[in-house]
Amino acid sequence: MLKTIFFDLDGTLLPMDQEVFANSYFQHLAAKMQPLGYEPNTLIKGVWAGTEAMVKNNGACTNEEAFWHRFQELFGERAKNDRPVFDEYYRTDFQKVKEDCGFTPRAAETIGVLKAKGFQLVLATNPIFPATATESRIRWAGLQPSDFMLYTTYENAHFCKPNPLYYREIVERLALDPTECLMVGNDVEEDMIAGTLGMQVFLLTDCLINRKNTDLAAYPHGSFDDLLAFIG
Repeated sequence: MLKTIFFDLDGTLLPMDQEVFANSYFQHLAAKMQPLGYEPNTLIKGVWAGTEAMVKNNGACTNEEAFWHRFQELFGERAKNDRPVFDEYYRTDFQKVKEDCGFTPRAAETIGVLKAKGFQLVLATNPIFPATATESRIRWAGLQPSDFMLYTTYENAHFCKPNPLYYREIVERLALDPTECLMVGNDVEEDMIAGTLGMQVFLLTDCLINRKNTDLAAYPHGSFDDLLAFIG
């Protein structure tokens, strides 16, 4: 019996072209940090290096700790001193990135239907952003953080997609039975891996990411309407 539904955010509840989003994100971040002496290309490479450290995190620390350890290795003590400015970026200039994301009313409508049916909802977005940024992106999708019993951020997670331990950590934290959970996402590699834990999966194809050209017949897939029909 299905009780809990996990949703990805970027490209699932919040339509977007990942490359356009990333370019806008970095453009605004570089503009914020350049007056402090961060050369844009060097800064961007540093953020990617920190992101890679989070993706490779083996659970020994939070993703937040993994990111800043690597970032400070590259930029030294000033990175620690400038961290409040990075935090401020997510509250201010990051909000401009919304303009480079799409929007679909079907996201909030679908969440509303599922809440009315009594399902527990989890926002299983790759935890490479701080809570401030994640909460903003939830609102950009026409939703509220309170719509979810948990949303993953770099502060509260110790793994990243596509590591199955990312999903395992959520299941264990919330004391869920994986066989009573459904993962909904748009990325074949990062989201459908949840099936290896015994979770059901559904591939939302509106902003499909299929890097390895996997046969989609392997997964239930389609639109928001198809998802609701699948859940029943």
